Amino acid sequence: MRVRGITIYEAQVFLCPRTVKMAKKQRSDIFHLLIGASQKRDKKERTRLLQSIGVEEKFVEGNLRIDWKICRGVDCRLCIDACPTHALYWREGEVGIAKELCIFCVGCVGVCLIDDCIQVSRKRPDGKIEKFGNAGEVLTLLRNVNSKKAVERAKSRAQAIAYFG
Repeated sequence: MRVRGITIYEAQVFLCPRTVKMAKKQRSDIFHLLIGASQKRDKKERTRLLQSIGVEEKFVEGNLRIDWKICRGVDCRLCIDACPTHALYWREGEVGIAKELCIFCVGCVGVCLIDDCIQVSRKRPDGKIEKFGNAGEVLTLLRNVNSKKAVERAKSRAQAIAYFG
């Protein structure tokens, strides 16, 4: 085939497997770079939004999911009222999620009347992953955290008494 004075032969003749492999690799690298840039931009926007409402982010990442098949949001709306950042809102007959505002505090799970209706998973800065689906799991976490803080306070008081005593 001849196009504008250039003879074009079958492309297969001139494409070596290494060239094709490199082209595919560059395409995937560009894709990953674009995804990474988008995630960085989203993270900056999230940080800016949370700072504007005076909320400190305590978890590296997380996920919030609502099972709309069992949600009774029309009747209760407790999760919407419990959300400190207003990440949950009412939209067209169901509870909506503004994921960029959610801080994964599990307040919504703690007040929800239906087990496993709202599921939150979050990753702590130390790498520990926590998952919550009902108020009992939230209460267990709070009890453990409060117990740990009480033990730490008792130890520091004992050290202060030993030092001054």
